[in-house]
Amino acid sequence: MSRSGMLRQKKQKKMDLNPPKGTRDFYPDEMRQRNWMFGMWKSVAAQYGFEEYDAPVLENEDLYIRKAGEEVTQQLYNFEDKGGRRVSLRPEMTPSLARMVMAKQRGLPLPLKWYSLPQCWRYERMTRGRRREHFQWNMDIWGVAGVTAEAELLSAITSFFEQVGLTSNDIGIKVNSRGAIQEILLGLGVPEEKFAQTCVLVDKLEKMPREAIEKEMQAVGLEMPVIDRILEVLQTKDLDAMQELVGKDSKA
Repeated sequence: MSRSGMLRQKKQKKMDLNPPKGTRDFYPDEMRQRNWMFGMWKSVAAQYGFEEYDAPVLENEDLYIRKAGEEVTQQLYNFEDKGGRRVSLRPEMTPSLARMVMAKQRGLPLPLKWYSLPQCWRYERMTRGRRREHFQWNMDIWGVAGVTAEAELLSAITSFFEQVGLTSNDIGIKVNSRGAIQEILLGLGVPEEKFAQTCVLVDKLEKMPREAIEKEMQAVGLEMPVIDRILEVLQTKDLDAMQELVGKDSKA
C-alpha cells in the first residue's frame, strides 16, 4: 500500500456502533420480551372492546405547538423537511388521535374505544429509566359523559396487572384531572396563557430534580412564591384534601 493510501486509512473516522443517544437496540431476546408485553396489552384491549389504530410517527410541528405553546419545540425532534415544512417526530399520541377524530368526526360512530402502541420521541434530559424514545400503551374513549370511561380504563389496566402477576403490593395507580389542576393552577396565580406550559412541567415532577423544575418554571415566567405553592399543593394525595383545594361545587 502506498504512503498516501496508509494516511487516508488512518484519517478515516472509526464507525460508532452505538445507537443514537437516548435510543436502544432490541436484540432477539429483548424483542421476544417486547412482543410478549405488547401481546398482553393487545389482549387486554381486545377483552374490553377496543380497536387498534395508528398514525404517522412524523407529524406537523404545529400540532404540538397548538397544545403546549412554542416552548414545547425545545423538547421535540423537529426539523424542516426538503419541502420547507416544519415537522416533528411525535412526542405523544394524543394530538395525532385528536387530529384523526376531528378529520372524520361526522363519520365516526360514538363512543369511540381506540388503543395504540406508539413509539414516541422527546428530546429532553435523560434520567434513569427514561430515554429519548419510548413505547407506550394508549387507550382512549371518546363520547362518554361522566367518569364511566375513566372507570373502564382503570379496570382495564388493573386486569393487565393481574394477568402479569402484579398486585397492589407491587403497583400504585395515579389518577390526574386536567379540570382539577387547571382550577388549582389558575387559583394559585398561574396566568391562563401559561397554563399549558406549566402543565408540561408538572408532568415532569417525578422525572426531574425539584431544582431543575423550579428553574424551568422560572423560565416560563412564574415567581418563586407561586412555584413553591404549586409544588406544595401537587403533593396532595388525599381526595378530601383535593376537594378542599377546588371547592365542593367544583365541576372538577
